[in-house]
Amino acid sequence: MNPEEKAGRPIRGMWFEELMVGVVVQHAIRRTLTESDNVLFTTMTMNPAWLHLDFDYAKNETEFGKPLVNSMLTLATVIGISVHETTLGTTVANLGFQAITFPAPLFHGDTIRVESEVLAARESKSRPTQGVVTFEHRAFNQDGALVCRAVRDALMHCRPED
Repeated sequence: MNPEEKAGRPIRGMWFEELMVGVVVQHAIRRTLTESDNVLFTTMTMNPAWLHLDFDYAKNETEFGKPLVNSMLTLATVIGISVHETTLGTTVANLGFQAITFPAPLFHGDTIRVESEVLAARESKSRPTQGVVTFEHRAFNQDGALVCRAVRDALMHCRPED
């Protein structure tokens, strides 16, 4: 029985063996982040920061002149966009982030595209059917500005034997 039959649904991610250092995936999905997305995420996560929720404050008291998209929403969206072509059905767990930066602001109505690069990959010492992959996810706005860079480690399944 192949892995898709076992899972009962299509597996679209890449197995550990496919995630060789230097592989870059240009993700097909893009996402426009809206005011509704930002307000819902910001309030749902109990973040009362004025620069995300208060248009008057953002206009008159910040250098940006308008509300910023919550950076945690940006990060969650970047990782979410990457899942379909990298880890869907093939990941064991997210192990953590080594670095996260937001080099440029993201605003309501901005559209992001994401690319993921494999920076490192090694077989697990304690789990012979798994490996650790270090991804660098980069998100760009519609003008090509880098708005997020996240380096994360994921524990990935090796390709099962049929």
